[in-house]
Amino acid sequence: MIELTLLNIAIFQGIVISFILLNSPFFKSKTNQYLAFAILSLSWSLLNLVMDITELFSEYPLLKFIDIVDSAVLFPVLILLFVIHQVRYPQKNSKKILWLFLPFILSVFYSILDEIDTSTQANLNSSFFSLFSTVLGFLLFLITLFFIPIVLLKTYQFIQLSKDKQEKKWLTYLWLFEFIFLTSWLLTVVLSMFIEYEITSLMHIIAVFTSLLIHWVAYAGVYKLKLANEKKKIKELISNSSKLEEVKTVSYDLGLSKKIEKTNETTIKTSITSSENIHYQTLEALCSNQKIYMDSTLDRNKVADMLGISPSYVSQLINSITNENFSTYINTFRVEEAKKLISNKEFDNYSLLSIGLECGFPSKATYYNWFKKITGMTPNMYRKTHK
Repeated sequence: MIELTLLNIAIFQGIVISFILLNSPFFKSKTNQYLAFAILSLSWSLLNLVMDITELFSEYPLLKFIDIVDSAVLFPVLILLFVIHQVRYPQKNSKKILWLFLPFILSVFYSILDEIDTSTQANLNSSFFSLFSTVLGFLLFLITLFFIPIVLLKTYQFIQLSKDKQEKKWLTYLWLFEFIFLTSWLLTVVLSMFIEYEITSLMHIIAVFTSLLIHWVAYAGVYKLKLANEKKKIKELISNSSKLEEVKTVSYDLGLSKKIEKTNETTIKTSITSSENIHYQTLEALCSNQKIYMDSTLDRNKVADMLGISPSYVSQLINSITNENFSTYINTFRVEEAKKLISNKEFDNYSLLSIGLECGFPSKATYYNWFKKITGMTPNMYRKTHK
């Protein structure tokens, strides 16, 4: 049955992502804890649905505790708390926020009462008990019906407080998929009360696909934002730390070097094998002092524009003097910069990938391949040997 297969995939995916967010040093933070528990609560609701579809509650009564702790109203609250902490809202730790958990507590209390009423109905005169349980259930339904839209609205309003465009975009996507999921769930609950036609399967499929998207957006978004934030902090440390070399200004007038016409390259090629070549000296200064290699989009064309020569002459110049090609020359600088940061205790709390990307490598694969090629070991091995 495709519905059950998708549900099981969504449950498994949610548990794995939650575990990563809670335990991985790269993601572990108080803010991400709310997101992890939100995804866990979503997986719990889906598990409840699987148990109901497969009628495992009847076959294994002990599993009823899964049905008692229904986290449908808990998920939007946890997402709201995650957003509040993510955008660094000043009153994020206010105790008033605890009132948001009241509908969830009421839902658990109602489920327990309903279970007691069902199991004791044959032995006790429980008409009053049943009436109380029914009234509480109807009250909880009304609360849920209005509570979820209000929480969704407040979540969206808090997202607008984000000052980071990338963060706001990602949080908006996360909210959109949350809105679709919760709306489909509410429609299933409401319409099933008035329409005899079986619509739950369609709503379940919509919910499953949406939950898969929520998992993916949550993980991908946190991953990208984490890297972006770490790169920003690393850049600040590089520019401000007294332990690192001060960036010096280039001692060559690039404006003058740009005036060298390509037709003059033939007259300069006589000294192309000498390190005294003015273009090579300028390139060395640009890499050593201005660290142009930290631009992940740097290529021969950009370097040629800086030096006022042709791209082909850049390659010829580097190859003749260093016996290396352009990629090796630039990535050697990047690896050396990464080595400095990895061995610096100030950067121990930052991921190796963030360090590599900040040093100019365009991707994880390029970073790891060049680092191992030049040093003979992976960044992780290098960090361990230099602690």
